Amino acid sequence: MIVERTALEGLLLIRPDVFGDERGHFLESFNARKFADATGLDVQFVQDNESRSAANVLRGLHLQRAPHAQGKLVRVVVGSVMDVCVDLRPGSATFGRHVKLRLDDRGKEMLYVPEGFAHGFVSLEDGTIFTYKCTALYHPPAERILKWDDPDLGIDWGVKDPVVSARDRAGKAFKEEPWAN
Repeated sequence: MIVERTALEGLLLIRPDVFGDERGHFLESFNARKFADATGLDVQFVQDNESRSAANVLRGLHLQRAPHAQGKLVRVVVGSVMDVCVDLRPGSATFGRHVKLRLDDRGKEMLYVPEGFAHGFVSLEDGTIFTYKCTALYHPPAERILKWDDPDLGIDWGVKDPVVSARDRAGKAFKEEPWAN
């Protein structure tokens, strides 16, 4: 497993060991000991989620406030996404900045998204299957949605006219919400 730091502290790109031959491939999608050794993090995942999306479906930007904040280990099982993470940690040197990375089933990379980040993605292919492990259970009252197209964030999602749920279209502007509380 290779771990790469990103421009936002704590946001990690993880390249698992993939063993392939004429039959296909094998990889460990998660191993607690190897994850802890490679990242220096001792996290406990308590919920797994999966979504299937058509091309141009945008999901996000979601986060949960403390004490229900979630760290996430995300990956694409089938297809590809443009994954976006926004640092909303108070006092962070990169507060309000974002990183976007393409994740797909060919590269098999994973992304560890720490607590305090808003997270979202846009599906780049029909039938994209996206999975994520969470360090806290989903708690609806703690959920916050950051407006995906907020001009103050300046995120280029790389697609025109994404399909966005009414819930995500109603997200709060970056300047509008006290993200730390």
